[in-house]
Amino acid sequence: MKKILLLSDTHSYIDDQILKFVKQADEVWHAGDIGDLKVTDTIKKLKPLRAVYGNIDDTEARIEFLLDEYFEVEGVTVWMTHIGGYPNKYKPRVYNELKKHKPKLFICGHSHILKIQFDKSLNLLHINPGAAGKHGFHKVRTMVRFEIDKGNVGNMEVIELAKR
Repeated sequence: MKKILLLSDTHSYIDDQILKFVKQADEVWHAGDIGDLKVTDTIKKLKPLRAVYGNIDDTEARIEFLLDEYFEVEGVTVWMTHIGGYPNKYKPRVYNELKKHKPKLFICGHSHILKIQFDKSLNLLHINPGAAGKHGFHKVRTMVRFEIDKGNVGNMEVIELAKR
């Protein structure tokens, strides 16, 4: 079993509130718009990190991280990218990749809107953790944590951080 902390859109911001939850996880996944790499460097000192770059990320971040991450954890196939869209409203590139790779879990960021939704047509769970940073239109900073065990995703929890 793995305890996962999922965050996105930090936009160079990390604080003790985020780090408290990082310390409780087995792995941390960042779905892009990292901003300053001090964010991911700080996380990597504490826990294993998987991350993708987002549209605001500079060359340094794009050298360290990929646009797309495909991986498997505890029998769950995962695809993470920054700009993805939502069920029935995926970006064309994303929709084609989802049909091709058929992940069980699809993760994206970008919108700053927290959304967890099962996509019946593609038989996958879609998660956007919202935004953990202070930059953007969102009113409450959010992250998501969950467990992956023997092919199942469970114990999903939305974490609401302080208002931005």
